[in-house]
Amino acid sequence: MSQESTAYDAARIQVLEGREAVRRRPGMYIGSTGERGLSHLVFEVADRAVNEVLAGVGSRVDVTLLLDGGVRVADDGAGVPLHEARGGGPALEALLTRTWAGVGPGGRHDVALGGVGLSVVNALSGRMTAEVRREGARWVQEYARGVALTPLTEAGPAAASGTTLTFWRDTDIFPTAGYSFDALAERFRELALLNRGLEISLTDERRPGDRRSVRFRFPGGTRDFVALLDARDPAPAATAVIGVEGEDPRMAGTVEVALRWRDAGEERIRSFANSRPTAGGTHVVGFRDGVAAAVTAYARKRLLPGATDPGLTAEQVGAGLTAVVSVKLDDPEFEGCIRDLLGNTAVRACVARAVRDRLGAWLEGHPEQAAAIVGRLVRGA
Repeated sequence: MSQESTAYDAARIQVLEGREAVRRRPGMYIGSTGERGLSHLVFEVADRAVNEVLAGVGSRVDVTLLLDGGVRVADDGAGVPLHEARGGGPALEALLTRTWAGVGPGGRHDVALGGVGLSVVNALSGRMTAEVRREGARWVQEYARGVALTPLTEAGPAAASGTTLTFWRDTDIFPTAGYSFDALAERFRELALLNRGLEISLTDERRPGDRRSVRFRFPGGTRDFVALLDARDPAPAATAVIGVEGEDPRMAGTVEVALRWRDAGEERIRSFANSRPTAGGTHVVGFRDGVAAAVTAYARKRLLPGATDPGLTAEQVGAGLTAVVSVKLDDPEFEGCIRDLLGNTAVRACVARAVRDRLGAWLEGHPEQAAAIVGRLVRGA
């Protein structure tokens, strides 16, 4: 090997920024250039629309898989602002071309479906169109591979407000992959279950004559989530669905939990932080602590055989338990190689206390159901 071929100096260092970096290494931003990556694109575009609804300035989000391979995401919110953004240029163009540009309050009030921003979707799209309906006027703009092809142009009056973004994947980057209706529907259903005010629809128009459409809205929140998880379980429910809700300034956030026991079966727990699925963390540990404390206290008060020190463990009270644990925090801290574990220390004690107090009150108020389920757990232990 020659000295020239192995030379390493500043001239050999490449600096890639913005759309160029995204297009050179798309997997670093969306995970893959297959089906998973395409789903990520949809979630990124839906992210802003969902948060419009959760902020109270919109009522619904409609996602459509189009016949020509495009994806349209529409909302009836206030419409993306049109004034000049910081650094110059229209706010819409900044949102779609500048890395990490975004809108929304953030913190517990913001749902992060994607996390890398609309500029990444635009950079990886062969074409994108934006339509903003705001203050009685309709504005449109066209993009290709992250670059604006036209200026933001007024295109007539608008009877209502909102934003519609439509994008077509760049086939040079995604040559064969397609969108999975079922995978998208599962995540949108999950979001609607975790956010009571959200209404979201998904429509598939890719096959003429075989149009599919689903609409999600769940007023019961996590209670509906638990009922859905148990819907196909052959073991009958041993208790009603028990809800736990509250805000705790010590963890700078809120907790929403729903749980119930079945007559048999393994423990089934789904956990989320800021509507993001987690593999566990301090919120789950706190939930288990709270359930064990409430059941143990009830068993000892009723002098049930076996309810002695050191008490029931979190594993022992999980037999037949179905639960959804959701926290929304101003500053969530994620751990693990793929950041799927919640690490906020204060969350454990806050969730444990909320669950212990609410579940304890429910057990006292429903003596027949409580005696049956607690007795079974004590005997099993």
